Amino acid sequence: MKLEDVSEKGKLVLEEVKKAIVGKDEVLKLILTTILADGHILLEDLPGLAKTLMAKSFARALGVEFTRVQFTPDLLPSDILGVSVFNQKTLEFEFRRGPVFTNILLADEVNRAPPKTQSALLEAMQEKQVTVEGKTYVLPKPFIVVATQNPIEQEGTYPLPEAQLDRFLVRLRVGYPEKEEEMEILRRRMERKKEEVDINPVLTPEEVVEMQRAVEEVYVSDAILEYITDIVIATRQEKKEVEVGASPRGSMALLKLSRAYAALEGRDYVIPDDVKAVAIPALSHRLILKRELWYTRVSQESVMEKILEKVPVPKFE
Repeated sequence: MKLEDVSEKGKLVLEEVKKAIVGKDEVLKLILTTILADGHILLEDLPGLAKTLMAKSFARALGVEFTRVQFTPDLLPSDILGVSVFNQKTLEFEFRRGPVFTNILLADEVNRAPPKTQSALLEAMQEKQVTVEGKTYVLPKPFIVVATQNPIEQEGTYPLPEAQLDRFLVRLRVGYPEKEEEMEILRRRMERKKEEVDINPVLTPEEVVEMQRAVEEVYVSDAILEYITDIVIATRQEKKEVEVGASPRGSMALLKLSRAYAALEGRDYVIPDDVKAVAIPALSHRLILKRELWYTRVSQESVMEKILEKVPVPKFE
């Protein structure tokens, strides 16, 4: 697939998804950007803001297989990965694949499952494979985890450790719709006279993989590479508010996302605005703030905004 086709096909996907989701154009674009960058998504926001609907709508529009797992305190790793079952006819153990063998896996309320179950996703997310009883099974392509969590109900939950948070390419917050957008949601529901929204597949799994490969052709100049590095280093030097800054994995996330964002914009090269557009969702969840700030209004996102204002933007012709 040619690089110029990525932007056109991306627009078709977003048009389909917007049949179900009103407003939130930038969030939808960032979700598609992350999918094209072959990364995983953490959607963190209040209940009822269409997080699950977004994941399902993208899966339908992309024409890929979709599986949803509701994470609960009694969920076991084998419930996600699969289990070996003894076949009495062949007198051998057969591996029955779990829901992780899909293209888009929705891990709903991921912080409700215990750490052992959360960590079962780690190998799948990082290596795109699972190992069960010494045997390794490769996951289908593309493989994207979309995890959701509720930021307010923390009682009885198991917060994701930093090592697992780092595996998500972006953390996105959806936010409440505007008044007109919320009225439009109600109008559309009345017009279609049913809950389900009809979304047509505009791609195939193979085309999604081709789009991911095409993104690798996007050119990144040394000036942009230096800009990306300066932003990540600045997160480590923000000593007043940040305990631990972003690692080189954060730099890699910025690179991958800015290339995918540029491709969706119809360009075969990255400009500083692409980096700025993805910097906050790519890096904010990788920052560990100082403990004394936990009870203030200082957030990881606000710290990233300050950093982006401080870091000099390269001149670009």
